[in-house]
Amino acid sequence: MSRRLFAGAALSLAALPAGADDKPVRFSVTGALAQGSLALGTAPPGSLVALDGRPLRITADGRFVFGFGPDQTKASLITVRYPDGDGDSSSFTPTPRQYEVQRVSGLPQKTVTPPPEVAARIAHEAETIYLARLTDSPGTDFLSGFDWPAPGIESGLFGSRRIDNGVPMAPHYGVDMAAPTGTPVHAPADGSVSICDDYYLDGGFTLIDHGQGVSTSYLHQSKRLVKAGEVVKRGQAIGLIGATGRATGPHLHWAMNWFELRLDPSLSTRKPKPDPL
Repeated sequence: MSRRLFAGAALSLAALPAGADDKPVRFSVTGALAQGSLALGTAPPGSLVALDGRPLRITADGRFVFGFGPDQTKASLITVRYPDGDGDSSSFTPTPRQYEVQRVSGLPQKTVTPPPEVAARIAHEAETIYLARLTDSPGTDFLSGFDWPAPGIESGLFGSRRIDNGVPMAPHYGVDMAAPTGTPVHAPADGSVSICDDYYLDGGFTLIDHGQGVSTSYLHQSKRLVKAGEVVKRGQAIGLIGATGRATGPHLHWAMNWFELRLDPSLSTRKPKPDPL
């Protein structure tokens, strides 16, 4: 659904004369447009953009980005005020998805039910990751799409309801690629390393900022090859696959976020599947 609107100094709505609805909408949104997907928008340069009333960063050439939550059912409203003072509003409802249930056995029990003495460490690490994902940098590295960061067999799908060692857990918000320990992990796009550390549950962990709230994470690495603050290029080796943290065997858990929203990175890749081993 879309309709014309007039936006004043703020992105607020007001009625236009009859017949305004016949004018074509001057911005577009592309992407999978499904639950848990990243959406890319294009508007005339100099426009202002908001998502459900929340202002979005927009590049000089009119590019912007936002995400749909994994279980989102309501529409997202994009409002654009053009440089000439006119504007448009369109709502986008993500296509619903069905997530499977996955039972995982053989995990180190201390990572499924961590002992009390590590609770503070786990909480601190989770907070560090959460705060890093709130970064709203002006970068545009996400615009060129993403490569799969490693070859392997897809052993875990985004959104699956996990039962670990018989214990119901939070959904699996990432894509797993099973491959031998030591298999190189490559940056799927240009970006800047926000975190590179060893964490209790995530093991060897790296987080890369790709701009405008888009970030990707790499878990369970046996070795990390970059440092926080380092700028990386597409295809650069950033680590090696391992089985550190909460893992039953060597694999890469690859995650994507738009700020706090968990996204499915496989919906933003330039190829549908990772390379075989």
